[in-house]
Amino acid sequence: MARKIDYGNLMHRAMRGLITEVLRDVEKGGLPGDHHFFITFDTRHEDARLADWLKDRYPQDMTIVMQHWYDALKVDPAGFAITLNFGDQPEPLYIPFDAIRTFVDPSVEFGLRFETHDSDDDEDDEEDDDEGAPMDADVEPDEAPARKDAEVVSLDKWRK
Repeated sequence: MARKIDYGNLMHRAMRGLITEVLRDVEKGGLPGDHHFFITFDTRHEDARLADWLKDRYPQDMTIVMQHWYDALKVDPAGFAITLNFGDQPEPLYIPFDAIRTFVDPSVEFGLRFETHDSDDDEDDEEDDDEGAPMDADVEPDEAPARKDAEVVSLDKWRK
């Protein structure tokens, strides 16, 4: 049997490492400038911890916003703990890095999406080419920041 390089898993680990590093920096020094994050995660993940009423309200995915008010951010190798305000009620959460579906910083138009594969898919299918590819912000309409129009840039001026 031929050995293959599992680029999908390598990319996922690298991108989760990037998220870990960013969150550790925020843990130490707070959010710099206009940076803020929209993080969507799987609320069904076995290691995710959130209040029952939040699990009931978000039975599959939940998008949190780290911007003006958050508290008790603690990052560990497997995930991060954070307290967020839900209707003037502080709620502690624990989000495993493996549960993250999207990580977006709209202030710099940066985003990552982690593709998931349902167990009922054919296991012989190749992984998506865009697995873990950078993405546009994928947030709820009422949470979406104002978007800038895209710019078309010509590369001709740099060609020799």
